[in-house]
Amino acid sequence: MNSQTTQKMFSTPKKLPRSKNEGKKCLRLSATSYSKPLAQLLLSATGFGESIKKLAPDKSRLEWVKSEGEDSISTKRKCELMGVARSSLYYKSDKTTKPGCSLSTEDREARMKEIDRLHTVLPAQGARKMARDLTKLELPTSRYMAGVLMAEMNLCAICPKPNLSKKAKQHQAFPYLLRNKKIWLPNQVWAIDITYVPFKGGHMYLTAVIDWYSRMIVGWTLADSLDAGPVVACMDGAFKRCGIPAIANSDQGAHFSSKAYIELLAKNGVAQSMDGKARWIDNVVIERWFRTLKSEYIYLNEFESPRELRLGIKGFIEKYNDLRSHESHDYQTPSEVWEQAYAQAA
Repeated sequence: MNSQTTQKMFSTPKKLPRSKNEGKKCLRLSATSYSKPLAQLLLSATGFGESIKKLAPDKSRLEWVKSEGEDSISTKRKCELMGVARSSLYYKSDKTTKPGCSLSTEDREARMKEIDRLHTVLPAQGARKMARDLTKLELPTSRYMAGVLMAEMNLCAICPKPNLSKKAKQHQAFPYLLRNKKIWLPNQVWAIDITYVPFKGGHMYLTAVIDWYSRMIVGWTLADSLDAGPVVACMDGAFKRCGIPAIANSDQGAHFSSKAYIELLAKNGVAQSMDGKARWIDNVVIERWFRTLKSEYIYLNEFESPRELRLGIKGFIEKYNDLRSHESHDYQTPSEVWEQAYAQAA
């Protein structure tokens, strides 16, 4: 090919890449930056087909194939040279048609706040009904997105599930030790769990430990993740403030089957108990306290920051322990029940 023929092939004055780096830079440009004669010459170049995958990302090569009109190279041949599957030319994702799949952080937090409130009132509702309720509240949400948000918040419908006897192989499970057990004094059984707590523009996760007999909150932590660290710190702090219980009950969450948590209980001689799978009622004392916290305080206030939320929860727990009476204890407060039991033992 002489120089005159080469000049006729180009509609605009362009140069072929002289090195691999230069070719990589050229290929990353949009497909429209090449004239058709130049693209044909590149495709026919020796060794170009072998290195094209290394020189350009998949998206750029696919866009080039789509942008080319009718010419001497067939679509099948262009896909072969570019290393692109022909089916990808006609693929259309169905996720784009589902409402609520792409949400801003603000929209996600608004929906998560309502999901938490609805789940507290109607805990048996799944993703389908949750999506409909959110849509009625002018927060259009698909069943798919409702399920994603509920999973992110570690929430599920409280109802019988299939294969209840099937254990999770990836985590160590412990037997439930409270069945038919009479609980008659403080520090005999503690219950621990985690719940989602919203604030303006975000959310936190509250870990709380409650004494089963007196209903007193003996420890709590507020964190922005579901790691095992805050759970271990919460239980360790409760040990230092209120002593060592005989049994610590929890659900089968990954945080409570973590190595650090199991070793902490074993080191202090605490027997570890776990709910049956999907048996929320086995840990009903802490679940009811979470409902009390949210219905009597969290949903009645608006928190501007994690610090404000932390201070608010601290104040509520102090009032709950020292001022809020319980009918089951003849209208005594949890701290009074705790102190009287130890005074009688002394």
